[in-house]
Amino acid sequence: MKQFIIIGNSAAGIAAVEAIRQRDKDSKVTVFSDEDYPAYCRCLISYYLAADIKEDKIVYRPESFYKENNIELFLNKKVSRVDPKKNRITCEDKTQFSYDALLIATGASPKFPDTKGIKKRGVFGFRTIKDTKEIAGLLPVTKAACVLGGGLIGLKAAYGLKKRGVDVKVIIKSKQVLSQMLDFEAAGFVQRKLEENGIEVILGQDVAEVIGNGDIKAVKLDSGKAFESSFIVVGKGVSPNIDLIKETQIKFNEGLLADNSLQTNIPNIYTAGDCAETFDVTLGHHTINALWPVAVEQGKICGANMAGDNLNYAGSVGMNSIEFFRLPVISLGIYKVKEGEANFEELKLCNMKENIYKKIILRDNFIMGAIFVGNISNSGVFLRLIRERINISPFKDKLLQESFGYPDIMDFVKDKERLYV
Repeated sequence: MKQFIIIGNSAAGIAAVEAIRQRDKDSKVTVFSDEDYPAYCRCLISYYLAADIKEDKIVYRPESFYKENNIELFLNKKVSRVDPKKNRITCEDKTQFSYDALLIATGASPKFPDTKGIKKRGVFGFRTIKDTKEIAGLLPVTKAACVLGGGLIGLKAAYGLKKRGVDVKVIIKSKQVLSQMLDFEAAGFVQRKLEENGIEVILGQDVAEVIGNGDIKAVKLDSGKAFESSFIVVGKGVSPNIDLIKETQIKFNEGLLADNSLQTNIPNIYTAGDCAETFDVTLGHHTINALWPVAVEQGKICGANMAGDNLNYAGSVGMNSIEFFRLPVISLGIYKVKEGEANFEELKLCNMKENIYKKIILRDNFIMGAIFVGNISNSGVFLRLIRERINISPFKDKLLQESFGYPDIMDFVKDKERLYV
């Protein structure tokens, strides 16, 4: 009987647990989480903040799941160090546990800027249910708040706050919203929708100082302008949680480096999710794609391989989807071509009146990326074309048509019977 340890109780960790138990009902499986909350769907916390859904709807796996699968779960217990030479982990409370196979699925934490006053009480990240509950607790006495950063996390926070009646300003250093998933034109559609619904977007400026004695009173921009703010939500990206391995022989770059079986350079240590650097299909090199479905897929493969399988990971495609005030947006793969890059071609459709924007990025008649705003109904077709590296020459002239869909690609995909599954 083996001892499996999983560090992380979110998408990747839970998927690994399920994959292990499908193959091994008897070995001991222990899961560690540094949060004190059962497994929940992190991507739903903005809707919980907005009161669009109730708390019970974000629970990913109930407590009964662990009992039914004979899983030992430690909540609020942070693992501080991994010792690959001794096959052992050490927690912050100094307790130690041995393993035969280990999965590191520790996720990521918010980045906080080095801004004067940023450590004042009332500055929040927006990644955990704890963050969300603390922010929600301030709403009854809050009129105005500021969000720093115009990425997915920042805009999701702004959406949730606005839905709860808070006057929200989003302060963005770059010249557009969602600069890590959309081009300038697509970002304009999103910005207009946010502004139409009362969220003020301030571009090309940053916060120079957080003002207040203890509690926050205002934020001062680098332009000298100041705004009243009861609290601040920071949405300026995340950093992988990899401190627990930095003094070991486990190799890392931004995240933990994984091979095609999702092992690290240590054969019995695997990694998955937002802390793992894995192969990206469109970029052609390793990167972190911090996405829930990617974490689930990686977790399944890790769990299977920990239990004795020999599965290979085909790689991920960068993909983000969001909906603000009934405007859906999806970005797949490469979303904009860098200046000077050759052999790329862009197909575009822009309909301002109908709030529809489509862009397909091609290289040598293969789709490398796509953006859809307003109408996302056939985005799954494009994801399939990207993943399977299908030459689109036979139907290139149809790609931007509203009617384009699975029937147009049936003769070209590898696995026709799964098209409609």
